[in-house]
This record gives sequence, structure tokens and C-alpha cells, in this order.
Amino acid sequence: MKQILHSKRVITPNGIHDLSIIIEDGKIVELREGLIDEGDKVIDVGEAVIMPGLVDVHTHINEPGRTDWEGFETATHAAAVGGITTLVDMPLNSSPVTVNVAAFEEKLAAAKGKLNVNCGFWGGLVPESGDDLEELLKSGVLGIKVFLSHSGIDEFPNVTRADLEKAMPLIQKYDLPILAHCEIVESHAEDHLIKAQPFSYDAYRRSRPKDWELKAINLMIELCKATQCRTHIVHLAADTPIPIIKAAREAGLPLTVETCPHYLYFAAETIPDQQTIYKCAPPIRGASTQEALWTALEGGVLDFIATDHSPAPPAIKLLDTGNLEKAWGGIAGLQCLLPAVWTKAKLRNIGLVKIAEWLSTAPAAFAGLGDYKGKIAIGYDADLVIWEPETAFTLSQTDIQHRHKVSPYIGQQFYGKVLSTYIKGKCIVESGILVKQGKGQIILKKS
Repeated sequence: MKQILHSKRVITPNGIHDLSIIIEDGKIVELREGLIDEGDKVIDVGEAVIMPGLVDVHTHINEPGRTDWEGFETATHAAAVGGITTLVDMPLNSSPVTVNVAAFEEKLAAAKGKLNVNCGFWGGLVPESGDDLEELLKSGVLGIKVFLSHSGIDEFPNVTRADLEKAMPLIQKYDLPILAHCEIVESHAEDHLIKAQPFSYDAYRRSRPKDWELKAINLMIELCKATQCRTHIVHLAADTPIPIIKAAREAGLPLTVETCPHYLYFAAETIPDQQTIYKCAPPIRGASTQEALWTALEGGVLDFIATDHSPAPPAIKLLDTGNLEKAWGGIAGLQCLLPAVWTKAKLRNIGLVKIAEWLSTAPAAFAGLGDYKGKIAIGYDADLVIWEPETAFTLSQTDIQHRHKVSPYIGQQFYGKVLSTYIKGKCIVESGILVKQGKGQIILKKS
């Protein structure tokens, strides 16, 4: 059945246009200038922006095994009301961790029938799972995640250089990316600070210095050059690696980099002590670092923005004690991706086309979905978000749709209100309310 959506502000790869989007069988089949007259087939949203649905390639859904932390139903509900139409789930925090085909099949079974938005999956590599890697690479995962420091989950320890030297040529053979949490933990002069001042955010930040990121990224760039494996740096938080990233990209290495909304929105100088909702690794750093990350994004040194939505039950966040040394880390903010980024971007006079590139087009391409998702173009899936960039709102606890109503974004005044979300031409969110459930699909790497 034909559907038509019209807006005076449709974001396409060629800019912002007054267009009617003609949809058949879930695909965009035609784009026509202006508002066309086809009766009740046309939904005209006026000045509201129509943008390709957001693609978040860094989400911890935590199912199966730790569904009390999040889960497919709640994560994809939050994603949908935030305008995200595709997620890619990380392989850890679930139990079992997704480091072999058997665990991956458990993950797929757990997801079946629960997805409100589309969902792909990263596989994982830990030291003892190397023999399982090739079968996992053939199973449908979109790439392989590794940690260069302990993940916090005992089932997902960090890999070594030797593990990477063995694994990366195999990953390259299958033309998939390796995604690396880049911190190499070393003892240093400020280790004692967080133990002496466990409630101090500054002590926590200084306990995980920028050098940890720099050394890990240096290693990944070296191995990327040696193997030509597509290498991705997740959640860049430090400014010191930016020059070596820029040089590696200019040298033609297959290197990509993401940062996260919390590094672009919050700055260490404004984070109160004892507020464990801000704890994450790498930590949120100062305003000068934040400025450097924005500049790197604008300059094309960084590729896109992903949430690293990493929720946990309030009890292990230690909200009552505020102990930053012992609290579980991770920022919960899945549905805030668009407004958090846009609120800060508009202050820098960054346009809507760039927002669509960072939140839709570039992450879709990175995940291998770029020939059918992430753009408003003929032949693409009609995964869309309709939103009002000029509308201000304050995020309340009751707005939150992920499992635990805990987030540093609660109480923030944002710009950019999501009105509707479409999956393959079906409206699943209307006026900010999930009106159709279970419309998401599992996405597997095509062999």
C-alpha cells in the first residue's frame, strides 16, 4: 500500500528539501518536490523535520541473563521514542557473553518477538574464545568487540596484543570491523586518589588518565596498519589521541572512531561529587577536551556518535552512598541521543544535515547497513524520525522508557522533540507514544 509523508524540511544526502516521500512495501520508491495531492494517503507534517531514523551501534541490552539490567523490550521501547530505528547490541553484560555461536543463538532466541526497533549484534573476543572466532564471524554478527582493559564482567576479560595479532587477520578475511575499548590500565602516581577520596568525581577522573586511551589507540593503529583489518575505536573520551587518529586516517588506514553524547554534553567541571550516575569508563573529562572532541567531529576526524547506553540496577550504581570507586560504571541515555547532541550542536551552529550524517548515515555505513538504511533516498528502507528541532522540553523521570529510571540527563532542558518514528513505513511512535510494538527485525550480516 502506498504511503506519502510530506515535510518542508526533509533531510537527504543532498541537503534539506521540501519533499513528499512516497513509500511502498516499506521502501522509499520516489521523492517528489513539494506537497502532492493524493488525498488521505498523504501525511503532511509541515515544518517538522523528517530525517532518516537514528542508528545506534553501541548499546548494551544485557539480555539474556541480566535482563533485570535492561532487556530487548525496554531498550527498544526507549530507542523508538528517541527516534532510533536500528540498534546494534554489544556482546557483554548478557550472560552468556556472545563469544561463540552457541551464545549468539541464545541471544537471537531471547530477542525474538521483543524488538520494537531493528537490532543487529556484535560478537565478542576474549582470550579463551579464539578458537570459536571463525565460526562466530560466519554466524551473522556485524563485527567483533574487544576490551584492552578488563570490562568489569569476569566472563569478558581483556585481550592481549598476542590475541589481537592472531585474531585481526581472520576478522579482516571476513571484511568485518574489530571494535576496541581503548584503555590500557597501568599503575600511576594518582592511583591512590580514588581510594583516598572515593566520593570525589575529580579523583575518579584522574584515576583513569588520558594516557591509558592514548597507549591503547596507538596499539590499535599499529595493528590496523599491520593487518589492514577495519579497526574502530569506541567511545573516544580523550583529546590526546586525536592527532594520531588524524594522521592514521590521512595515511589511508581503515580506521573509524566514535564518541558519545555524554562526552559532548557534560563536562567534568560541572559534575558534582557523589553522583555515580555520571561514572563511566573512560570518564567524562573537562571542557577543553569536550571542545576538542566537537572540533574533531566537525573536521571529520571522528566519524559518528553512539550512546554506549550501559544501564544497571540502581543498587549497584550505589546512588545512596555516592561511592565512585565502587559504583558500577555506565551512562544510561538511550533515548536522549538526538536531543542531547542537537542541543549542544545548535549552540555551535551545526546544521541538521550534519546531525543526520553523525546519527544515521555514518553509523549505518559502519555497521554494513549503508546500502539500505541511514538515508532518505530511493530504494532505502522507510525508517524515519519526525521531530521538531526548535521545541524545548525538560526530560522528566517519567519520560524515561528504558528499564531503570536513572540517568544524568533527567532534569536537563533539551531542544529537539521527537514526534513520530517509522519502521519500514509503519508508524510505531506517535506524539511520543509507542503505538505499535514488535515491529523491529533482527539484522544479520549477509554472507
